[in-house]
Amino acid sequence: MAIIGVLFGMENVFPGALVERINAMGVPGVTAEFVQIGGVKMEGPCPYHVVVDRISHDIPFYRAWLKTAALDGTYVISNPFWSSADDKFFNYALGKRLGVAVPNTVVLPHKEHPPGTTDKSMRNLMYPLNWDEVFEYIGFPAFLKPFDGGGWRDVFQVKSREEFFAAYDQTRTLCMTLQTAVKFNEYFRCYVVGQEDVHVMPYDPRAPFHERYVKHPPKYPAALIERVTKDSLTLCRALGYDLNTVEFAVEDGVPYAIDFMNAAPDADPHSVGPDNFAWIVEKVAAFAVKKAQEPKTPLTYRWSALLEGRK
Repeated sequence: MAIIGVLFGMENVFPGALVERINAMGVPGVTAEFVQIGGVKMEGPCPYHVVVDRISHDIPFYRAWLKTAALDGTYVISNPFWSSADDKFFNYALGKRLGVAVPNTVVLPHKEHPPGTTDKSMRNLMYPLNWDEVFEYIGFPAFLKPFDGGGWRDVFQVKSREEFFAAYDQTRTLCMTLQTAVKFNEYFRCYVVGQEDVHVMPYDPRAPFHERYVKHPPKYPAALIERVTKDSLTLCRALGYDLNTVEFAVEDGVPYAIDFMNAAPDADPHSVGPDNFAWIVEKVAAFAVKKAQEPKTPLTYRWSALLEGRK
């Protein structure tokens, strides 16, 4: 029996709906359940053929277990090795090189010394920074946000040098990026599953949280939706994410990718709406079952192979 385990945190609806849908498919030799683990021995083996990971980005214990499970051939959605190595600034730089439109972005030194460091730890850092060069490249308005954060935590919109420094002073030991603000007319959040299926959702980040997914969107140009779909696949295939959301802010017809490191994207029906929720449950269930039907093959014990994952 190939068991699909669902690993989750505070979510109340999606994990149960996913387990229910997989089991309702009635695929011979495949079943789904919530993951149960305690102290993990390093020798394995892992009882799960596939694990759908919704929480390890917040729980280091889970991330450590998932990487060990992957050594023995458990397929993890999404690859825990890549998720451990990834950050948003790298993503922006990669996206630019892939031909995806990305707003100008700069990564900035920590405002305060990271724990366990002093000014002697930063002796390679130019001081003072050439802020004029940074601001000329980025312009205002801009967004100051963590280089590896999510959930709109510690994100500041700044409209002047003064506002920037006031916000930067609040970032403590976080590593931050400063990014040109896109003056968007349209905005999309796209679910991407299995590096093949894309669901484009009109989205309004300025609306109250429960109203951000647009219920009655206008008709968009076909070429725009095709570009958003193509760029979503380009990014997720390059990054190796089997489950992700990619966000685009559209200015003058150009979709700028501004966020695409969301391996455990929002899937709460109360926020995404019933139609989007039904789509993500169905596609993740189908992909997990597909992987559960494949042989459980241990990975090559080499870092490059671990990042590549099992195809």
